[in-house]
Amino acid sequence: MKLFFVAAFLAVAAAVPSSYKPEYKAPSSPAPNYPAPNQSDERNLDGSTQWSYAQSDYTTREESQVQKKMQGVTYDSYGKESYGEVLGNTNKGSSYWVSPEGQKFTLTWAADEAGFQPKGDHLPVAPVHEYELPVAPVHEYELPVAPVHIPFNGKGYKIY
Repeated sequence: MKLFFVAAFLAVAAAVPSSYKPEYKAPSSPAPNYPAPNQSDERNLDGSTQWSYAQSDYTTREESQVQKKMQGVTYDSYGKESYGEVLGNTNKGSSYWVSPEGQKFTLTWAADEAGFQPKGDHLPVAPVHEYELPVAPVHEYELPVAPVHIPFNGKGYKIY
C-alpha cells in the first residue's frame, strides 16, 4: 500500500508543470538569410554520374563523370603488358566557397587522359623564366676519330 502512495505521489509530481522559465534573450543581430541547402545525385545505366550540393553558407560543388574508351596499357595474367582500348573515367567539376575573411573562391577542374587540370584565380602560377641561349663559338672544331679495326673471318663473324 505504501508503494502505491509513493508511485502516485511521483506521478503527480512529474505531471505538474514547472514554474521555472529561463529568461529569453533576443539575438543581437538579425540572422542572415541563407538559401536552403540542397543536393542531387544522378547515376545512369551507362556508368555516368552527376551530383551536386549547395549548403546554406553558399558553398557549392558540382561534379560529373563519364566512362569512355581510351588507349591504355592492359596486363594479362602473366604480367605481360599490351596496349589497347580500356575503359576510363573522365571527370569535370567545380567548387565555390567563401573564406572566413569573406574572400570568394571558385575552382574548376577536368580529369581525363591528359591528367588533372585545375583552374582558379587563387591557384599559384609557375614563374616563366626567360633566358638567352649561349652564343655558338665562331670556330667549329672537328674531333679526331680513332680508327677501329675488327677482324672478320670472311663469313661476317668477328674473330676474338
